[in-house]
Amino acid sequence: MPRYEYRCRTCGDTFELSRPMAESSAPADCPAGHDDTVKLLSTVAVGGTASAPAPKAGGGGGGGCCGGGCCG
Repeated sequence: MPRYEYRCRTCGDTFELSRPMAESSAPADCPAGHDDTVKLLSTVAVGGTASAPAPKAGGGGGGGCCGGGCCG
């Protein structure tokens, strides 16, 4: 189940809730009991070692802009 981060506008606390995606925008009460909260935009960090293949020199064939070497 996804976790969403919220901030209470009354006390300034930030908290997380696990809830279904369909309920991500539903109102969330702060742990202190306040109901004036806002859902925060979460960032996702993705790491890895994979890289895109280097483009072929000379244009033509599958690659380049628009997939057809149109920048030649």
